[in-house]
Amino acid sequence: MRYHRLDLNLLTALRVLLTERNVTRAGEILHVSQSAMSGMLARLREYFDDPLITPVGRRMELTPLAETLVGKVNDLMVRLDATLAIRPEFDPASSRRQFSIVASDYVIQVLLLDVLREVHHEAPHVTVEFHHPSNTAAVDLENGEVDFVINPERFTTPNQARTVLFEDSYFLVVDAANSDVGSSVSLDQYKTLRHVTMENSGRPQFETWFTSEHGVLPHVEVVLNSFGLLPPLLLDTHRAATLHTRMALQAVQQWPLRLVRLDFEPPRLVETLQWHRYRDLDPGSQWLREKIIAKAQTLLPVEQLVA
Repeated sequence: MRYHRLDLNLLTALRVLLTERNVTRAGEILHVSQSAMSGMLARLREYFDDPLITPVGRRMELTPLAETLVGKVNDLMVRLDATLAIRPEFDPASSRRQFSIVASDYVIQVLLLDVLREVHHEAPHVTVEFHHPSNTAAVDLENGEVDFVINPERFTTPNQARTVLFEDSYFLVVDAANSDVGSSVSLDQYKTLRHVTMENSGRPQFETWFTSEHGVLPHVEVVLNSFGLLPPLLLDTHRAATLHTRMALQAVQQWPLRLVRLDFEPPRLVETLQWHRYRDLDPGSQWLREKIIAKAQTLLPVEQLVA
């Protein structure tokens, strides 16, 4: 089918070529031969009267015209995907839809486990795929690669729909027999402790804030990429880990650990849910995000949890 002399079948090829900047990789993604991919690029070059991708040294780079097309083509394809995904209704009991969510294991543990139990009973054929938070999450959402992103508020993209889910604070967690600290810890004492910290595609919010405000911790013994692994690494040691309060409270119920209050003011954590604005009216997207939002609204304010 042609629209303004352009074969609309070439739009997918154009999007992949603009992203990959490589004919061979684009062909692999689209499952076509390199010669077929080269033919598509030739037709696109003829239509736009522009080479689109061109060698610069040993690399392939986008031409100025191609650079202007990247966002527009992504936007167009996401709109198309959202339009085709919309049905008059969404039946959870029979749907075989797959949803993709960017969320940390902390968010999964304190919020989404309950949502997944509901999905299990109401939508037995629906699949939920999780992706670790990363520096590309906002881009993946813009491009329609993921359905939802749950991240701290400071990581939200202004171009997409969003809502606040819940807030949290921080506690230090240590082994129950650890005598290095009492019921609270000052900033100076905090710096002397032996820490287990998080690192996952860049420092999480607390670590980023602490390094910016107070410098790098001098005694970091273990660095992880999973919040859930922090508590067991404290057992029978003098290590300490800074956890979100909601997760810290779960940890002390599960393990012989204790909470230590921070006598300095860390940043408030605000977790938000984002979805692509073109999926506002998608019944399936509405169904799942309403479940997530409704479950978040049942969480007690963190002040009540530690009162």
